[in-house]
Amino acid sequence: MKIVFAGTPEFAVPSLKKIIDCGYEVVGVITQADKPQGRKGILTPPPVKTLANEYRIPVLQPTKIRDEIQAVKSLGGDLMITCAYGQILTQEVLDCFPLGVWNIHAGLLPKYRGASPIQSCIIAGERETGVSVMKTELGLDSGPVLCVERTAIGDTETYGELSSRLSKIGAELIINALIALQSGEYELKEQGTDGVQTVRKIDKENAKIDFSKSAQEIVNLVRGMNPAPVAYAEIDGNKINIYSAEKTEFDCENAVCGEIVCDIPKKGLIVKCADGFVKLCEVQLSGGKRMKGSDFLNGRKVKVGQVFVC
Repeated sequence: MKIVFAGTPEFAVPSLKKIIDCGYEVVGVITQADKPQGRKGILTPPPVKTLANEYRIPVLQPTKIRDEIQAVKSLGGDLMITCAYGQILTQEVLDCFPLGVWNIHAGLLPKYRGASPIQSCIIAGERETGVSVMKTELGLDSGPVLCVERTAIGDTETYGELSSRLSKIGAELIINALIALQSGEYELKEQGTDGVQTVRKIDKENAKIDFSKSAQEIVNLVRGMNPAPVAYAEIDGNKINIYSAEKTEFDCENAVCGEIVCDIPKKGLIVKCADGFVKLCEVQLSGGKRMKGSDFLNGRKVKVGQVFVC
């Protein structure tokens, strides 16, 4: 069984490495183009390409995979595994693989189809998520599911932490899937139409904190945006990135949502929200360093009575 692997970011690396280490024949890797990184704009290969090069696996980096059908066919794959590849596959691409195309999806289906299942489930306050291996069809993440591994979401777990865990879960799950596909002993489960939810890519526009929401909603947003694109709040024309926040108790009457009610370093940077108060535990002034809220207050960047824009 000859495998083509399509993936791009660090999330996909454990799955590709696991497939290789388990002795499967990976005849090619398809990934996105090298991109400039850092202040100097140094052209940097995607993590999946770096791993493929270590194992001397042929790499394709088509601008649009649908325009490179012959190159995809030339790899000679029986099936393709995709994991956070980043391009939509056409029917012509799917038809290149007689044993099908199988996707490692970092969410439970059909509720979290789309581009941001990990971030979206944290922001929504979900207590459970998982990884699904599904057969790819033309619909967005709508194909029948081969296998699923569920896992609880930690109360303080961030997007980065959960993503790292799910990438390892996905690496184990895809081996189970390949064993089933090789043996022919498996059953596909149709997703159905109940509870379908498609989540779009999350960017900086989605990361602004609205202090008129509940403390838990704010904490969830901060967790779901860490490490990127990072939740932020605005005050007196300044943007402050928020990396960590928690619900807290505080005695203050008549404060408005977004108002700073405590600026004592030992107690923390505390802000009024819809149903109580939230402490901003790790922050970063635009252009500055990340620091604890207490250290931020020692510099007297903000003070009681100032109000974050809601």
